[in-house]
Amino acid sequence: MSKWFAPITLEAQTAKLVPLSHDHLADLQAASAEGELHKLWYTSIAAPEKMEAEIDRRLGLEAEGMMLPFSVVDQRTGKIIGQTTFLNLNSTNRRAEIGATWYAKAAQRSPINTECKLMLLTHAFKDIKVNVVEFRTHHLNHQSRRAIERLGAKLDGILRNHMIMPNGSLRDTAVYSVLPHEWPAIKANLQWQLDKPRD
Repeated sequence: MSKWFAPITLEAQTAKLVPLSHDHLADLQAASAEGELHKLWYTSIAAPEKMEAEIDRRLGLEAEGMMLPFSVVDQRTGKIIGQTTFLNLNSTNRRAEIGATWYAKAAQRSPINTECKLMLLTHAFKDIKVNVVEFRTHHLNHQSRRAIERLGAKLDGILRNHMIMPNGSLRDTAVYSVLPHEWPAIKANLQWQLDKPRD
C-alpha cells in the first residue's frame, strides 16, 4: 500500500501532533495511568505496562501503510498527554478514519480535542484530498459519540457484533463520517468552538 499519508507535525495553540516515537513512552505511560483510563471497559487504552507494546503495534501498522500514528503534546506543559491516529487508510478509494484517540483525564473537556480534530481534518481534506473521513466508536461510549457529533459528523449506521472487546464482550460500532462538501461548515463550527468565550 502506498504511503500517501506521510509523517508530519501539526501545530495549534494548545495542542501539537507529532509522529509517534518510542521516546514518548514515559509520558504516555503517565497519561494512561492518570484516571486509570485503561480500566474503561468500552474502550481500548493500553495500561502503562502495556504501552510499549501498543507503540510497537501502531508503528508496525504505520510501516505497513495502514496507519499514521501521532502523540498529542499539550503546548502549555510540553508533555505528551495522549494519542490519535489516521487509520484504515485506503489510498485506492481515498478513505481514512480518525480514531484510536485518547487523552489524559486532565486534558479531557479542554480545547485540545477540538484543536486536534481541526488539524487532522484540515490535513485530510486540504492536503491529502480524501473522499471521506470516518470516525468509529463503541455504541455505548456516549462521551465519545457526543464528541463526534459535536464535530458535525453524520451517523452512517451501527455495525452489529463488530469487534470482540478485551473483556470478551461484543462491540456494536457506531460509524460516523464527514464528506468534502460538508467540511467547510464543520471547519467553521470547530473554529467557532475554539474562539468563543469560555466560562
